[in-house]
Formats: sequence, C-alpha cells, structure tokens
Amino acid sequence: MDDTLQRLLDAEMKAENLAREAEEERERTIRAATLEARELDEAFSAKIPTLQQTWIARSEERASNAIAEIERRYDERHERLRDLAEEREDEALSAGFRILMDSRL
Repeated sequence: MDDTLQRLLDAEMKAENLAREAEEERERTIRAATLEARELDEAFSAKIPTLQQTWIARSEERASNAIAEIERRYDERHERLRDLAEEREDEALSAGFRILMDSRL
C-alpha cells in the first residue's frame, strides 16, 4: 500500500509541477504579448505625424487641383461672356441709338 500511496504522491507532485509550469508559461506569454502590443502601439504612434503629413499633402494637392480647375472653368466662361458681349455690342448700341432718336418718345 505504501508503494501505491507513494506513486499517487509522485503523480500529484508531477501534476502540480506541470500545472505550475503551465501557469508560468501562460504568464510569460501574456507578458510577451503585452510587451509586443505596447511596442507595436508605440511604433504606430510614432508614425502618426508622418501619416498626417502625407494625408495633408495629398489633401492640399487635391484642393490645389480643384481650385485650378474651377479657375480654368471661370476663365472659359468669362471669355465666352466677353465674346457674347462684344458680338452684341453693335446691336445694343444701334438699339440704344434708335430709342434715343425715336421722336415718338
């Protein structure tokens, strides 16, 4: 019977050692994962200003392109209106003179 009890005690000790080793490994894994997550977070945080600058530069470029396009369209419309005004200038002057010269008024 003593042999059986001794084997049971040995098995229990081995089980406790295995459980303790597993718990220690679990703690090491958690610490390592936490450290890695912290390092990744710090690396990402360090990149934020660069990412912001890149985004701002792209936004400014897009805004500049949009402004240039709007100015181009404005200039085209302005030219068309100026051309129409010049085309109609003679007609407008003639009509104005006719109104001024009309004796019925």
